[in-house]
Amino acid sequence: MLKILKSGFFTTIQDKGRYGFRHKGVPVSGTMDDLARHRVNTLLENSADCAVLEITMTGPTLLFENDTFICLGGADLSATLNNLPIDNYHVYKVSEGDILSYGRLEKGFRGYLGVKGGIVSQEVLKSSSQYQPLTEKSCIVDGEEIEYSTTKMYEPKLTDLKVENYLETFELKADLGPEFELLNEQHKKQLFETTFTISKENNRMAYQLEEKIDGHSISMLTSATLPGTVQLTPAGKPIVLMKDGQTTGGYPRILQLSKTSISILAQKKAGDLIKFVS
Repeated sequence: MLKILKSGFFTTIQDKGRYGFRHKGVPVSGTMDDLARHRVNTLLENSADCAVLEITMTGPTLLFENDTFICLGGADLSATLNNLPIDNYHVYKVSEGDILSYGRLEKGFRGYLGVKGGIVSQEVLKSSSQYQPLTEKSCIVDGEEIEYSTTKMYEPKLTDLKVENYLETFELKADLGPEFELLNEQHKKQLFETTFTISKENNRMAYQLEEKIDGHSISMLTSATLPGTVQLTPAGKPIVLMKDGQTTGGYPRILQLSKTSISILAQKKAGDLIKFVS
């Protein structure tokens, strides 16, 4: 078991997501930064959809009650194992009684903890991803115990991985959305020439941006949306839907972020800058 001594700001269990239920209004959920989850699971030789802990801004303090192997990814949260610094994208053996803790946020916004064999949690609609009210809780809490597979013997094929520094990337590659051509030329110019600031209103549902472009009076029927869909309100405010975002919306869908760009945006916090590129 993994005992949660301190839960951190917002730590959740997430896997690849909950697919096949959007027609019922159920969001995909899953890890905000799929790049990090995939790399952590790859190093641990887990299946791609193994559940991990997603750690937002401030990390937890965790007590391992069984031997296993772990790997961290995503944001740099100054992690330590038994008070000794450890690195992202490196496989570490942990033993019964070891304590993993986190310190200052250095880069990025969301960190990931993978365990050999994956975090074991009850599935709801074919996914372990926490999303209230669908799941019992929205995040882990102090004193909780989380199950994982005990692994004493394991020889990883790779012990570490060097990755590109996407945490500091600010350009978000996007395809043109279904309603992009309804915008006028001034809208289009502003959209791609403006450097936008992440607002305080950002979470797993959506990221709002501080800067506005010109308003509009485009009328449309409520239509399907996806994680990474960029909507434009009548007042000219762009909103980027994320993993827990609604499945339909009535604002023009002007851009659609690539999967990599969703991971990049997931590592941004209030005050960080982004720019859309086609």
